Amino acid sequence: MLVRGVRALKLDVISKLRRDANLRYVFEGEQKARGAKRKYDRKVALADPTRLTWVRELQSGVELYTAVVWHVSLKRKIRLAYLLDLRKPNKPSYPVLFSTDINQSADDIHRFYKLRFQIEFIFRDAKQFTGLSDCQARDLKKLDFHFNASFTALNLAKLDAHQQQSGQKPFVFSMACVKRRALNDHLLDTFISTLGLSPTLIKSHPNYQNLRSYGIIAV
Repeated sequence: MLVRGVRALKLDVISKLRRDANLRYVFEGEQKARGAKRKYDRKVALADPTRLTWVRELQSGVELYTAVVWHVSLKRKIRLAYLLDLRKPNKPSYPVLFSTDINQSADDIHRFYKLRFQIEFIFRDAKQFTGLSDCQARDLKKLDFHFNASFTALNLAKLDAHQQQSGQKPFVFSMACVKRRALNDHLLDTFISTLGLSPTLIKSHPNYQNLRSYGIIAV
């Protein structure tokens, strides 16, 4: 259902197959002169990559294979990106990725699939901190506006955090820390205003930045 829905939007799916996925090789041999043309060959044994096409070695002990096969349940051809992991000789593993775009390279499938984890972080932060799933509207335009506003708020927070990054340390972003720092700023401003303190004097103090960062987990 998911694949059919995505393809109806003229998009392609990149995902991971189960180890017991029902796949068949596409028949590429000589056809008979009479009768229906043969479309499929024998079933794909995912534990045996000998009939797959070797692409390259991704890293020491991890090899990438590919093939265009027929997925019986999806009723369509798919492009495989088969990763044979031999780093543990006694227990080899073989994650099998696929794309509904049979012209896509196995390298691209592997690279795009790895990016899904970064995409999941975006949705997680948007749901937890910028109200992605809080809209109760049913109108498509209103939902579109709400979703864009949620992701925009997240992107602006990430941009601000990136601009405040100093030094040569790797950039680390945590929306929870952004929220905590914003709360700390609000509390400190409230204390300064309520107690009639000098903002310039307080904010120029060496420990002021430590108070702003109180309780955050990523520095």
